[in-house]
Amino acid sequence: MPLTLDGFRRMALGLPEVTEEAHMGHPDFRVRGKIFATLCAPSAEWGMVKLTPEQQDAFVDSAPAVFTPVKGGWGRGGATNVRLRAATARILRPALMTAWSNAAPRSLTAAAGPSTRRPSRSRNRQ
Repeated sequence: MPLTLDGFRRMALGLPEVTEEAHMGHPDFRVRGKIFATLCAPSAEWGMVKLTPEQQDAFVDSAPAVFTPVKGGWGRGGATNVRLRAATARILRPALMTAWSNAAPRSLTAAAGPSTRRPSRSRNRQ
């Protein structure tokens, strides 16, 4: 079943210590003040998760109909658009958890358990 704006919102808000705020005219989701996901940019058909470039590559490779790099520099830095119509909860949940883990302090990711722990980061991107 395709994901809706409300489905994306519920999943994001279901992660530890997440708040919904607004940035640049669209909803965003933050953990302890750091944005890890947004909705409605560039339009209501899209969400966005902040990943590392390596994580972005893996998600785009695994589901190219769902994930696509944001255009420009933000995308080269890992910002990844999510095509809501093509996404399902099963596909989106790992991306949201990864983006949350990237933004959350280590103390919070460790307390949340192994499924939300931040992956080690590779210094070399190929």
